[in-house]
Amino acid sequence: MRIGTAEPNSTFLHQGLALKAILEKRGAGPVEILTAMAASTENAQRLEDGDLDFGFMASNWIGRARLGQAPFSRPIDLRMVAPANAGPLFFIVRADSPIKTVADLRGKRVCTGAKTSGMTQHAHTIFGALGMTFNDIVPIYQHFAEGGRSLDAGDVDAQLQCPIPNPEMTSLDQRCDLRVLPYAPGDLEKVLAAVPWYRPVTMEKGQLRALNEDVSQAAVVNVVVTHARQEARAVETVARTMAEDTAELVSLNPLYRGMEKLFEPLKTEGASALEFGGVKLHEGALSAYRSLGLLK
Repeated sequence: MRIGTAEPNSTFLHQGLALKAILEKRGAGPVEILTAMAASTENAQRLEDGDLDFGFMASNWIGRARLGQAPFSRPIDLRMVAPANAGPLFFIVRADSPIKTVADLRGKRVCTGAKTSGMTQHAHTIFGALGMTFNDIVPIYQHFAEGGRSLDAGDVDAQLQCPIPNPEMTSLDQRCDLRVLPYAPGDLEKVLAAVPWYRPVTMEKGQLRALNEDVSQAAVVNVVVTHARQEARAVETVARTMAEDTAELVSLNPLYRGMEKLFEPLKTEGASALEFGGVKLHEGALSAYRSLGLLK
């Protein structure tokens, strides 16, 4: 079984290694974990090419892959397997910054991520829901580590981060006094109403030095996907493992914390609760969730 993740030391890679450990413990192995510098987009393409069996992706990319929208050159027949986590998307500023809320980023230098990255796509999405465009900010296109150094040096005013824990955010938080920006009243609700693949989360006081109080944020649902041609038994094994062994996954990697809540809407909304971007649940996943009583 081959599972695509992301670059070395990435959150997807560490989640993949935890999943590998449990799958092999269940007798589903051997499991090979493969890295990818372009993460979601590369994993989708490798699923299409038959080089992967499963891949971690951010849910905002899977609908684009299904439709063949840029950066994908043709439609990819993906199928949903399971949610992996809901990673909070949050803007950070230096503790001494006059910026108080996300709305105050107008006219400011904001590091959104690499120009073609999923993080920059999220920035477009969040600002768009608030009636803003990149013309309202000064976008700085830098990866997490480079952007963190720029924020530390005062060369940018804010940086978009996701999720926690992540190594670059942890390192930056330890060496620099920071704040996590809240939304102005009513603005978070606008973002959540506009974006079906976001979920509300609370970043809890003490999770970072930068969090001296609970802060509500939008979180992107990250998922495990496969290709429509994947054999149903393998998909059922992965889906069942992720739905049943959430506690053990959390014990191996805290990024899985709260994952059990992502399965709950199946009971009330049916399969559509996990079919982000119109990507259907694989028949093997449907079988797993029915046998677990999550779907009728």
